Amino acid sequence: MVRKRGDVLLLAVLALLADGPLHGYEVRKRLDLRLGAFRALSYGTLYPALRALQAGGCITETTEERIPGTVSPKRARVVYEITRHGKDRLGQMLEESGPDAWEDDAFGVHFALFTRVAPRTRLRILEGRRARLLERLEQMNRSIDRTQAQLDSYALEAQRHGLETVRSEVDWLERLISAEHHPEKPEENP
Repeated sequence: MVRKRGDVLLLAVLALLADGPLHGYEVRKRLDLRLGAFRALSYGTLYPALRALQAGGCITETTEERIPGTVSPKRARVVYEITRHGKDRLGQMLEESGPDAWEDDAFGVHFALFTRVAPRTRLRILEGRRARLLERLEQMNRSIDRTQAQLDSYALEAQRHGLETVRSEVDWLERLISAEHHPEKPEENP
């Protein structure tokens, strides 16, 4: 189960390595590019995750050889590659669609990997996320109603902004769920 940010990082790294071998710098760069949730990812976080995946038999590492006769001040790079076990584990992690996949950190990573996920799993994650946000909306509305008289106008506007942000995401999820229920059919050639 993908339960915490570290587990979400393992999922994201395995998905990247499923596309082909990469060295650590390239893993970090692609995580930053594809999965904005990891923009603050440091090497101090990435390399322990890579070691954990290696210890679990999900990835292997090799050292790139330098070209003989060249002088390079750079040290050899370590290249990481997913194993068969890692591909199996990735498949399991991608199909997890329970409450942990609906939470803020995990949802963003799962969503970024939706092209690798079965339609029924995508739908369950989207519907779960929507349900979670509808609960959040209800709590926020109660909070605003309860504290409205105690807040200054800026604090009240900050709460209203948070409410509108969640409503906007619910609307977006509604469109995605509708699209999952009614996928576009490819046009036939005349």
